[in-house]
Amino acid sequence: MTNIKKIPASEITPEHIYNDRRNFIKNLGLILSSSALSTFANTSFGALNSLPSFAQAKNHGNEKLTSLKDITSYNNYYEFGTSKSDPHDHADLLKIDPWSISIEGSVAKPLKLDVDELIKLIPIEERIYRLRCVEGWSMVIPWVGIPLNSLLKKVSPTGNAKYVEFVSLKRPSEMIGQKDDMLDWPYTEGLRLDEAMHPLTILAVGLYGKVLPKQNGAPIRLVVPWKYGFKSIKAITKIRLVEKMPVSTWMKANSKEYGFYANVNPEVDHPRWSQATERRIGESLLAPRLKTEMFNGYQKEVAHLYQGMDLNRYF
Repeated sequence: MTNIKKIPASEITPEHIYNDRRNFIKNLGLILSSSALSTFANTSFGALNSLPSFAQAKNHGNEKLTSLKDITSYNNYYEFGTSKSDPHDHADLLKIDPWSISIEGSVAKPLKLDVDELIKLIPIEERIYRLRCVEGWSMVIPWVGIPLNSLLKKVSPTGNAKYVEFVSLKRPSEMIGQKDDMLDWPYTEGLRLDEAMHPLTILAVGLYGKVLPKQNGAPIRLVVPWKYGFKSIKAITKIRLVEKMPVSTWMKANSKEYGFYANVNPEVDHPRWSQATERRIGESLLAPRLKTEMFNGYQKEVAHLYQGMDLNRYF
């Protein structure tokens, strides 16, 4: 991606999406870097309406970026309901300012930071990743976030740290889907430590160059592009480094359908449908379905993490 230019935020996304985080990047100088992005140096954002968009390109390789409208209106976020439109319709109830996140457990230097402090500590980057949902739909999203490995290095994991557990917010008065006991709240998820330290794994704080909308997991969420979307825990409040494998929310709910690893593997069918193909959100229902790629197309980067493992068993 080249020839990145600053443009008014109003040309990309409505102001209401990012107004809730009025202090998100106030007076903040950021240095951004990405293999797919020209570097911005010493950029100061004093007013949110001057926040530049990093995602100018209409295509990523041969793939068209999913529209902001589709990304923000078609979501799985059961804390707000089971319908794909529920997050868009109900997430405004959630209060996200102030917000802090703690990093604890088997670490030498535990931290508790406001999200703004976190972004000042670690420069943000743009990463254009596919997101593949287990139900067979996918998106191509220009995320803005921090590499998780940069944060974990700050807390110095001890020798006992083998896994990373993530815990989401539990606040049923605002996250109205939590009034239903269909899942064990708060939502929890986990990665092996080497998965968490992989350079592709990020904590997203924005998309399309804008502050992350509430329905997409604001103010901070996990994005692991080679795994199914249910691994991408939203509204994170706590990160724990632990010795034993965490039991995630969907594993508790149905371990026969949702395993710990959740790597995109088109050769292993979900018990209720095939995983061999997918439909890109925003395209016509009559358009041919796309062939799903192993590890969601990131096989070259991550296959070595699972060398010698039976990926039919460890799903």
